[in-house]
Amino acid sequence: MDYQEIPLFFDCKGATLVGMLTRPDSVPRVGVLIVVGGPQYRVGSHRQFVLLARALASAGIACMRFDYRGMGDSEGDPVRFDATGPDVGAAIETFAEKMPNLGTIVLWGLCDGAAACALARPDLRVGGMILVNPWVRTEATAAEATLRHYYAGRIFALAFWRKLAIGGVDFAQSLTGLLRTIRRAGVPDAAAAGTANLPGRFGRALARHRGPVLVMLSGNDQTAEEFRLAVKKPGPLRSVMQDSRVTQVDIAGADHTLSTADWRDRASALTLDWLRRHFFQPGAASS
Repeated sequence: MDYQEIPLFFDCKGATLVGMLTRPDSVPRVGVLIVVGGPQYRVGSHRQFVLLARALASAGIACMRFDYRGMGDSEGDPVRFDATGPDVGAAIETFAEKMPNLGTIVLWGLCDGAAACALARPDLRVGGMILVNPWVRTEATAAEATLRHYYAGRIFALAFWRKLAIGGVDFAQSLTGLLRTIRRAGVPDAAAAGTANLPGRFGRALARHRGPVLVMLSGNDQTAEEFRLAVKKPGPLRSVMQDSRVTQVDIAGADHTLSTADWRDRASALTLDWLRRHFFQPGAASS
């Protein structure tokens, strides 16, 4: 083993949060703070955050993962992802304190953990973000993604028509659901009315962050499809995704939580490659 795992306990607004530091035996210059998507805790679905932290530490990159207030082993009342700024800030502070040689910290988040990364208070110690299947849901994009991701798949599936032929499908109920979803998809997003909405907030917050950003999208996930649809609409999210410092990559066939070893390994490889290109090259922030 070329790393150590060290339990952490730190304060956030009077509540004790629990984390885990995976520290390489070498002196790291880059650290990755994993911000979880909820409701889950620092281990992650399929132990993905444990495995990612160990893979990064084996490559000489420090990693910290932690539980929000009210989640996992942490104290306090549960908080929404867009109210976790104090939790993320406290984790950054603790990470920097425990690893004083770090030249930069990169935030890594999945789903609403990715949204929490973008929406967190800007911090000069944060030099980059890796955002996986970011949560930017609106009623319209959710409905449109459902039409594309669910109904389109059913219409072209032979099993659906076989089930319909033998009476295994409530046709009236299915039709009602389809029509309701079509109506929702046609509702203008709040952005069109100039009011605050999650894609807009996400885009504006990400624009305030001046470091490089990697966005990973699963190929078979409705949340990722909602993000793709939101990016197509004019607004702050579309603008920031066109910035040269933002890179988008797809993981073909993957589901939302990267539930197979192949998908997790692909995400880890993309993470490591991106970190090396941006923070381990001559002239990079961590050198």
